Amino acid sequence: MASAATVSPVGTEKLSNLKSAVAGLNQISDDEKNGFINLVSRYLSGEAEHVEWSKILTPTDEVVVPYDSLAQISEDSEEIKELLNKLVVLKLNGGLGTTMGCTGPKSVIEVRDGLTFLDLIVIQIENLNSKYGCNVPLLLMNSFNTHDDTLKIVEKYSNSSVEIHTFNQSQYPRLVVDDFSPLPSKGQTGKDGWYPPGHGDVFPSLKNSGKLDALLSQGKEYVFIANSDNLGAVVDMNEIEILSHLIKNKNEYCMEVTPKTLADVKGGTLISYEGRVQLLEIAQVPDEHVNEFKSIEKFKIFNTNNLWVNLKAIKRLVEADGLKMEIIPNPKEVDGFKVLQLETAAGAAIKFFDNAIGVNVPRSRFLPVKATSDLLLVQSDLYTLDNGFVIRNVDRTNPANPSIELGPEFKKVGSFLSRFKSIPSIVELDSLKVSGDVWFGSGIILKGHVSITAKPGVKLEIPDGALLQDKNIIGPEDI
Repeated sequence: MASAATVSPVGTEKLSNLKSAVAGLNQISDDEKNGFINLVSRYLSGEAEHVEWSKILTPTDEVVVPYDSLAQISEDSEEIKELLNKLVVLKLNGGLGTTMGCTGPKSVIEVRDGLTFLDLIVIQIENLNSKYGCNVPLLLMNSFNTHDDTLKIVEKYSNSSVEIHTFNQSQYPRLVVDDFSPLPSKGQTGKDGWYPPGHGDVFPSLKNSGKLDALLSQGKEYVFIANSDNLGAVVDMNEIEILSHLIKNKNEYCMEVTPKTLADVKGGTLISYEGRVQLLEIAQVPDEHVNEFKSIEKFKIFNTNNLWVNLKAIKRLVEADGLKMEIIPNPKEVDGFKVLQLETAAGAAIKFFDNAIGVNVPRSRFLPVKATSDLLLVQSDLYTLDNGFVIRNVDRTNPANPSIELGPEFKKVGSFLSRFKSIPSIVELDSLKVSGDVWFGSGIILKGHVSITAKPGVKLEIPDGALLQDKNIIGPEDI
């Protein structure tokens, strides 16, 4: 299926010059240098995935297993303990909170009740370990951007019952587009000269860091990988059923997918293709089929990026250089240089593993916090906190969350928090749109569809205790 062309003579010369330049970069290891050159040579060879639309099949229930059909586990705590002792939880912790106006790792943003993403993750695993007497360790994959801060932060968990390990994903030099040289050799030796190559790098980095062999020697068999900002990616009793299913059926890889809504139409989906299960991303879709790809009738599920992967299989494939995931070119501009970052995604690895499957999980497994509008949802009465788990309010009858759009005044966490005396009640809210200089009092209730727009230069204050239902507000007189 992959049409791997060879590198052209011009490309060969580019690659040869790049190799020499990269060899002189002493900030990175030989593994990183080799991984980077390997990625660039694949990119230059034009190794592209051409998906033939007519060959795409909708996966059967054997391939994308319905959550409800998983065999229930007995409450026998010995059996559960045995299963959990084979598991490792790995959170992707390379992201900075810059989008939300924070410095340092995104995982230390306070989510609720003064607790950060990382606090909640540790509390969840502590509860699991103490309830079943097992030892599920937590691994954090940092990037060079988050490494130092994370090491300081995890010190506060030194008395925790959870073994916490950190390792770094690769550090690759940004490529200058004009002459195909590494940006650090242009004198840009600071952090801006480098990039982490996407979460597909989790597999080689686990191996190169020595963590993979250490885990295998402890009898660990599966790793559960998830984004640190996905509050739904928890390990509880229901998820142990996924683990049990994988072990029983020798599934080396499992991707949690969930039903698509109109908010997720660009999300990657699982397909059956030439006898294997595969992730189909919007970038691979021929232009004439993009609307079909976005249809929630034809492609009903999307990738949550919650992944379960067999550790021995990771070792086998990394050692054989068998994980050639699609390359995602990410163009940027740094200090006036046009640069290219070549990245890969962990979900795309699914087609290289044996007996890979998807599990169609409830939407509650996907609760990412990417912006302050998501923070509003999880800090509101739509959710409660119980033993580190963020649990949805049963009084909310609509399975979908309200759609929330906040203007740029709310983009940074600090500004967002200062504009709410308390987070409004939104259990019966369908949509909220806020723009301009708007400030919220305490005890406000929002229902139905609410739009609040402050005119330019006008400060609009929503008073304490206001009930706004199906309202379009552009001045105090509309409240």
